[in-house]
Amino acid sequence: MEPMERLSSAFTRFATTLAAGIVVLAASFQACANDDSDARVEAILNAVVGLRAIVPETARTAWSLGTQREGSGIVIDDNGMVLTIGYLILEASDVEVTNAEGDFVAAELVAYDYDSGFGLVRAKRSLGLEGISLGTSSELEPGDAALIVAHIGPDYMRPAQVADIREFPGYWEYLLDHAIFTTPPFQGFGGAALINTDGKLVGVGSLIVNDAFRGVQQRPGNMFVPIDLLKPIMEDLVANGRDTTKKRPWLGVYTAMNRGHLFVSRVAIGGPAETGGIRRNDIIVAVNGSSVSDMADFLRQVWATGPAGSDVEISVLRDGAVKNVVVESADRYDWLNLKPPSQFTAMAQID
Repeated sequence: MEPMERLSSAFTRFATTLAAGIVVLAASFQACANDDSDARVEAILNAVVGLRAIVPETARTAWSLGTQREGSGIVIDDNGMVLTIGYLILEASDVEVTNAEGDFVAAELVAYDYDSGFGLVRAKRSLGLEGISLGTSSELEPGDAALIVAHIGPDYMRPAQVADIREFPGYWEYLLDHAIFTTPPFQGFGGAALINTDGKLVGVGSLIVNDAFRGVQQRPGNMFVPIDLLKPIMEDLVANGRDTTKKRPWLGVYTAMNRGHLFVSRVAIGGPAETGGIRRNDIIVAVNGSSVSDMADFLRQVWATGPAGSDVEISVLRDGAVKNVVVESADRYDWLNLKPPSQFTAMAQID
């Protein structure tokens, strides 16, 4: 199917599922595409490439994320730089991306950013593809029309609606202030591109969630990392393999909210929390003497303690009594089995 036909077909399906106001926006994007050349539309769609990674069995994340990972990446310049969701390439030893012919070619790690969740790789030889333009995710509003494009998965493209933009706390000590939530759910979400009605990249696919829309009738969908988080750190990521401006304290606790209480579901093996004496099923009640209301509040209080290496006093409810545990925080990058940043940048040169 030709690119224009694929785009038109997608928005035809879109028009049958969304409200009239959203249909108007979808039609405006389709009209824009019709006014432009087939080459422009094809370039947008082809900028989303396949990505696969091999991770050593000794990697910290091998047991939870697997040793063979597959998803999508997004070409963001004309020199083979590919943006993806970081967990696909985290601790990877080998990475490949698809070129213009659809063949997998070797790529090298450029950067991994835990705070945003972004990952960057660069193809070791030309992909023959143009980079997609970056949009402004802060301009998105609930109800806006968008298009999700993936390379690997049951769906390569699907119209979507922005259901919400809100805070997203992750159980792995992760927090986004303005995560993008879309509906309906898209199965091939890992590294998928969220395209706005101007044909620009505004988000990178991260998760499928049950509560993308939190109205009277909750609806499932996806969570996308907003592209605005990439712009201020891009230069640092390429130069140093990470955002060197932030060295947040990391504890190595995985938490879950249950009936208004913040439980420790597990601790990272060899991480600060395990070393300090935090246990599975502890209930976290305070940080440095200040009560904790939820997961996001907990993370912000820990991060406010100081840089990585700071002592953090965690009050936990255990066996019916409150126990104060002092944890010497660490830099999460030191715990992960990552190649040194100097190797990241050295490997990221086009052959």
